[in-house]
Amino acid sequence: MRQTPRLRECSRGTLTMSRIPFSQLATADLLVDAIYEGGSTNNFGADPFPVLLGLSNQGGFRFLGSRDRSLRLVCLITNMDDSDWPDEVDLELGIFTYFGDNKEPGRELHKTGRGGNKILKSLFDGVHAGMEGRTSTPPVLLFARVGSRRDFRFLGLAVPGVSDTTQSEDLVAVWKTSKGERFQNYRARFTILSCQLVSRQWIDSVIADRTNHALAPVEWITWLKTGRRLALKSQPTISFRKKLEQLPSMPGEKRILEIVREHFKANSYGFEHFAAAVSMMMMPSIVTIDVTRRSRDGGRDAIGKMQIGTGPSAIEVEFAMEAKSYASSSSVGVRDMSRLISRLRHRQFGILVTSSWVDQQAYKEIKDDAHPIVVIAGIDIARTLVKMDYGDPSTLTRWLNADFPPHNAAAAGI
Repeated sequence: MRQTPRLRECSRGTLTMSRIPFSQLATADLLVDAIYEGGSTNNFGADPFPVLLGLSNQGGFRFLGSRDRSLRLVCLITNMDDSDWPDEVDLELGIFTYFGDNKEPGRELHKTGRGGNKILKSLFDGVHAGMEGRTSTPPVLLFARVGSRRDFRFLGLAVPGVSDTTQSEDLVAVWKTSKGERFQNYRARFTILSCQLVSRQWIDSVIADRTNHALAPVEWITWLKTGRRLALKSQPTISFRKKLEQLPSMPGEKRILEIVREHFKANSYGFEHFAAAVSMMMMPSIVTIDVTRRSRDGGRDAIGKMQIGTGPSAIEVEFAMEAKSYASSSSVGVRDMSRLISRLRHRQFGILVTSSWVDQQAYKEIKDDAHPIVVIAGIDIARTLVKMDYGDPSTLTRWLNADFPPHNAAAAGI
């Protein structure tokens, strides 16, 4: 009789996660947010996936079956630390954004070493073919590396595509520039299904190429039969972000934010224009945003309108924006936040953009008092610039110099 692996508990912030030892991987179920431990040796033999799923011990794409004929199982593995190609998990919506394996110039989109982009194309082609295509689509298992060891967290069982996007938007070939060369890579969006546990019995039947649908999660069967994606959605347990959650931790993102701070060090008015641009990048529904003249801003750095809805039924909502260009050692405090709140008119909301962070008291007060304030902190700026293809330092610097030239600082002091 199969023994259930012993689960060890560890804490990550307010979240308690199960840890499954390397010695018990072969019989372990897959539990969302559980950590599957690697071995103790410092080589590929410590990789958990050959033991856990019968997969190879290298690469972000690992699979069973044939790329060209039939895939039985696909495993997508992310380090979540590539600032140029930022894989992302949206825990609230249950959406996983994953970038393919053509991350350097010099290769055609599908001619990668491990054929990962071919796998992505095959997965999404199958889904777009309707029910017949779905029945031949393999389970997709998502894992993220944690820590410096070969330990991985299970993110969930996923299916290609997202319910609120069209087929032309779920798998997109995006252009990037590196070393002066342009090249393409895939950006794929998956829905993480709302099943907390994937049973070992079902996984074993898939690995053995004798898939037993009676053992499959209900959410997987629902998707196979109807195409309906039951996403693993969750509500945040905290209403405001702490300092470390507002500042980037990855070297690439830190570098981006430092370039921004240095560029606007002597040009705070220029930072207001930059903040307006970043706000529009993050919130495409903004239709107008006008940076006010210093002598007549009324305590607001910009005012604008956001459109809700589309076509004749759409409405426009006004907002006021405040921009604070601070170093990471300084924070936006209660005084700065109160200034913005006091300037909001009836039925307006506020946007606070800072190259730093909002201190805990100020952040907590706007949440506790339900003030309609959108906080765009340092980490949000860095990640938005990466998504908009300004993640390369030289590309970012050229854009800043072109759109927000330093010589405007003197002219702006009207």
